Amino acid sequence: MSDTERGAPRHDAEGQGYGVLVDVTDSTFAAEVIDRSDREVVVVDFWADWCGPCKTLAPVLEEAARERGVTLAKVDVDSNMQVAGEYDVRGIPAVKAFRNGHVVAEFVGAQPPARVAAFLDDLAKPPVADTLTDDPEVAAALQAGNYELALETLLGRVEDADPAQRDGVRDVMVKIFGELGQEHPLAASFRRKLAAALY
Repeated sequence: MSDTERGAPRHDAEGQGYGVLVDVTDSTFAAEVIDRSDREVVVVDFWADWCGPCKTLAPVLEEAARERGVTLAKVDVDSNMQVAGEYDVRGIPAVKAFRNGHVVAEFVGAQPPARVAAFLDDLAKPPVADTLTDDPEVAAALQAGNYELALETLLGRVEDADPAQRDGVRDVMVKIFGELGQEHPLAASFRRKLAAALY
């Protein structure tokens, strides 16, 4: 088994850490991506050997991930059709970022280095809990991983708040939706509840 299959850190000529580059299959996806995403963001590059844009994107994505110490998982869609189908990969290259077992950001197609860097930098922003220094109640719920309690607390404040405060509460909720990923069940549910409360 190679270092990339084991998920061992790679090193460049100067011995600098490469982050982790992992070749992932249908059978290892759950452990290498879903489980690992509970501890760190995992970026997945869905690619195929025949895909020209995939070959253009790969070195750009790998370099940007290495520079940021981001775990990058590579999935050959031709050999791993189950996971490609499960995540609705219709065009490649498809890049999806996972946090807490859910897709939180994604793009399709080869992108220039600046766009790839911005994509990864956005994923490295501090958790919402760290930005709520003036709201210990919501910050504590988020730090404990109780996103539902945090969102319920914020939603309860919307009804009693004046318009300026509502905007602030809405902004925090939108940041939490982004942290969860737009397709996360809590994000979908509370987006509807927030819309009903505001409009």
